[in-house]
This record gives sequence, C-alpha cells and structure tokens, in this order.
Amino acid sequence: MTRFRSDRTEATDSFFRAFKADSGAAAETYHLVALGEDEATSDEQLQLVRLGIARATAAPAGDFGASVPLPKVGDHAIILDGRDNPRCVWQTTEVTVKPFGGVDDAFARDAGALAGREAWLIEKRGIFARRAEAEGFAFSDETDMAFLRFSIVWPRLFADRSAGSGDDLFSVVAEQLPSGSSGNGKHGRT
Repeated sequence: MTRFRSDRTEATDSFFRAFKADSGAAAETYHLVALGEDEATSDEQLQLVRLGIARATAAPAGDFGASVPLPKVGDHAIILDGRDNPRCVWQTTEVTVKPFGGVDDAFARDAGALAGREAWLIEKRGIFARRAEAEGFAFSDETDMAFLRFSIVWPRLFADRSAGSGDDLFSVVAEQLPSGSSGNGKHGRT
C-alpha cells in the first residue's frame, strides 16, 4: 500500500540536498513515499524498486489534497524504508487517475506483479479494503486511484540508466576504485 506523506524530517531534507548536490538537479521540493503497509512490506517493496523490478505504484486519489498534493510528471519523491529512513529518489514519469479496477496488465507488471494483473488486483484489493475499513472509507473496484510510474534517479547505484549511456553498475562501482586500479585486484599496470 503506497502512502504519500507530509512529515518531512531533517534526514529526508538532508537526503534530498545530497541528491541535488550529486546530480545537479534543479528540483526545489519533494514528496515522501512509503511503499508498504508495515515495516516488512515497505522493505520488500523497496527491494523490488532497487532491483529494477517495480517502476509503478498506486494510491487512493482521496489521499491527495492540500497537505499532500497529487504528484505531477517531473516531480521527485523520496522512498522510505520500513523504519522511515530515506533510501531512493524517484522522478515521476506518468500520473493517471482512474478506477482501481481499470488497472491494465502493463501497469501491474511495472508495479512488480510478476504474476500479472489478476494477482495484482487480488493482493491490492485486500490491502486497500483493510485500510478502508480501518480508516472508515469505502473501497471498491470503482474507487479512484492515482496510478504513478517513475524512474529511479538517485542514488546512482540504483538509478535507471539509458541504453548506451556508459553509466551502468560497473561504471558506478569503477568510479569508487582507487585511481589506477583496473578492478582485477591489481593496481596499476603489470
């Protein structure tokens, strides 16, 4: 269950400043996002993001308003782990508001549902129904949802790369090696 939150902290502000300094991004503000309904599921969802499996999420459209505005394409969000520590920055690439039941196969796959749309609907229907009952609102397949797609932009180790950019995992790791290291355990030329 994705929750957009408004409770920024010094840790999230510092994380965002580090992202801006490292990336050169001109972003001025950010959203906060928790991807799970508890510590364990938040950490599991974060792992799906870090592994590049999940690049989409959904939240009830009613979650958004004055204190938590609906993200727009180009907005940044900090993903929190299960203990509310900032872990990644995403940039929103698509926002669509439509009924929960209107999710398609491509979105379910992008959200990390390897078993497909029906499996995603069953899992999320249960999660959102429990939340609706606990918070006193109605939930059905007709409930408007914000469906969001994103790309990971920071830290660079987990960031999405464009094909042929030369900014792959090995290049990022190689930047961390001492000068003159060939990455083969030997330093310098032999």
